[in-house]
Amino acid sequence: MAQKRKFALLGTGFIGQVHAKNLASHPDIELVMVADRDAARAAEVASLYGVRAGSVAEAINHDAIDSVLIATSTPSHAEFLAASAAAGKAVYCEKPIDLSLSKARRVVDEVARYDVPVTVGFNRRFDPSHNQLKQHLKQGTLGRAELIQMVCRASELPPLSYLQSSGGQMRDQAIHFFDLLRWLTEEEVETIGALGSALAMPEIAGFGDVDTSVLMMKLTSGALAQLDNTRRTAYGYDERITVLGDKGMADSAAQSPQGATLYTTGGITRPALYADWFNRVKETYYLHLDAFVRSLNGESVQVPGLHDGLQAQAIAEAAVKSLETGRFCSVERI
Repeated sequence: MAQKRKFALLGTGFIGQVHAKNLASHPDIELVMVADRDAARAAEVASLYGVRAGSVAEAINHDAIDSVLIATSTPSHAEFLAASAAAGKAVYCEKPIDLSLSKARRVVDEVARYDVPVTVGFNRRFDPSHNQLKQHLKQGTLGRAELIQMVCRASELPPLSYLQSSGGQMRDQAIHFFDLLRWLTEEEVETIGALGSALAMPEIAGFGDVDTSVLMMKLTSGALAQLDNTRRTAYGYDERITVLGDKGMADSAAQSPQGATLYTTGGITRPALYADWFNRVKETYYLHLDAFVRSLNGESVQVPGLHDGLQAQAIAEAAVKSLETGRFCSVERI
């Protein structure tokens, strides 16, 4: 019988509440405590699952807790990651580790001294259809990957207050696809070029952000990748990845909650896409958590780690530099 991991949840905002539900429903997890700098919100979420609410420091240092899930605001990730590792806890940390790559590197070096298990929240790796792409590549069905095309088009703009503290589209939205690209191909990105505009919400240009972008990347093998992002569509959440190899092509297509396509003499009617990003990807949060717990209990399961967090962020930093300079930029190898 698998050992039950005793978790504390740090952060009870939107994603924190998603994690709270998954922690409470997982058969191999005991959710012990919920913590947030907003004590009232922590108490409210804790009461839903019949667990204790406490302070962040209490949760990190509690003797009965062996694992911590960090879902607080991004600027606090590095601080709580370092403190949790120092307390000997296993850590699931939402991405990014920090908005500053140099600070993230310092914290990762510090955490490495404690030799605790850590996973970074690149939940998109656990999407079932993206996993099929990965298997096709590993099994050689597609041959050598030569061209990868990725799409991430969110259906609705986040609030302006969120965008102001998100770190920008490259660090917040595109970073998932930088990680997916590395994971799928098992290659590194050498150079990146980015073009972007603030079309859906022009005011974000005032703090150097974009909501619509196209990126081109060259991998170590010479393979090419393209990613287009937008923060807003008029037709639902659109996420897809196509891999072209020298032996064939595989496509993890845009998905709908209703799969039937209607063919009549009047034409073809296809079902609409998921209305928003969360309903499309919510299963992946549970699958990532499950994989992490199974790895903690001794199974040979791969989960995204600290190096993955740093390297995806290094690609994001080069993309930001490319947006600023209008030139292709080299990606730092971590």
